[in-house]
Amino acid sequence: MGVKLGDETRGYTRFRFLSELLVREGFSVDLITSSFQHWDKAPRDTSRECYRNLPYSIVFIDEPGYKKNLDLARIRSHAVAAKNLRTHFAQHGEDYALVYAEIPPNDVARVCAEYASEHDIPFVADINDLWPEAMRMVVDVPIVSDIAFHPFARDAKRVYTLLSGAVGTSDEYAMRPAQDRKEPYPKATVYVGNVLSEFDGGIAAYRSGISKPDGEVWVTYAGTLGASYDLATLIEAAAACAAKAAPVRVKILGDGPDREKLEEIAARLAAPVDFLGYMDYPHMAAYLAASDITVNSLVKSAVQSIVTKIGDYLASGHPLINTGTSPEFRNLVSEGGFGVNVEAENAAALAEAIEKLAGNPSLRKIMGARARAVAESEFDQPRSYMRIVDLIRKLI
Repeated sequence: MGVKLGDETRGYTRFRFLSELLVREGFSVDLITSSFQHWDKAPRDTSRECYRNLPYSIVFIDEPGYKKNLDLARIRSHAVAAKNLRTHFAQHGEDYALVYAEIPPNDVARVCAEYASEHDIPFVADINDLWPEAMRMVVDVPIVSDIAFHPFARDAKRVYTLLSGAVGTSDEYAMRPAQDRKEPYPKATVYVGNVLSEFDGGIAAYRSGISKPDGEVWVTYAGTLGASYDLATLIEAAAACAAKAAPVRVKILGDGPDREKLEEIAARLAAPVDFLGYMDYPHMAAYLAASDITVNSLVKSAVQSIVTKIGDYLASGHPLINTGTSPEFRNLVSEGGFGVNVEAENAAALAEAIEKLAGNPSLRKIMGARARAVAESEFDQPRSYMRIVDLIRKLI
């Protein structure tokens, strides 16, 4: 539902890349998505030429759209999309040999699972977030939340019960269906990742145009400025570093609902922080490469395991500071040796970690080399996504 297509500048590339890979591996693919562009919050002009003459076919399902990432309008919009998807499947009867769908949205995934079950074909769920668990971060009112989120829990359980196989963007997500079913199922963990050649292409094209003062250490975050991501603590840590005359400057790449509030915090603390706004992928890659340290900054209550941007952070070849609480990712950071874990929402601990890395170029170099090696072995989509292809072959 959030896929980036054609010449669009925003969106996830996971399903587009998987569609291209499956075609190269001999499959015929329909990529079924929404007529609404989630990132631009605007309808697509589905007649545009950039959506045609591709290796796979794009099928647009009508969806009315919404203005916010979490509100009733989005819930209603997904419900309409699910209804229209059911109509599409009814019109195409026996066309498909397998259905592969992301979850969330839970109701859309449920339609896919039930269609596959009705036609006795395999269904694979690609689990890249947990609804309603993630929603409780924003709204967690006893009893009220249970009632409000019941439809999401019901749909997720139905999907997990009916699936033939699961792909998770973390081990935690890949294993989640086991809580709602007794039967074992084939599963694979395939991180969201990136295409390293495209990341490196952005560096080659734009790195030389980024001016960086001598001796300045850049600490960079890239992603959404929203509820799950703890940028306020990062700003406080930047101010603490400045108070100790550490040559640190924080770069925040991205946009979101919390930007204005975060800019006010930075101004109030006189923190050395630059808000650079949303960047297209090649420019973001160049900024990450120009940086010295990357930060995966999450609040304590965040349920995310391994977020989308991790592959890009590691590809930059710099150490990563992780405040996420996911045991899986904290273990990966420790065992991979490419960064450090610090307590979430602890500005003093974060500042200490930044100062230590800022003052130790040789340690940054060692950790950065390890980060790039992990990116190449575990996050490069052309290599890692073959695990999805193998699972699909076995199920068909």
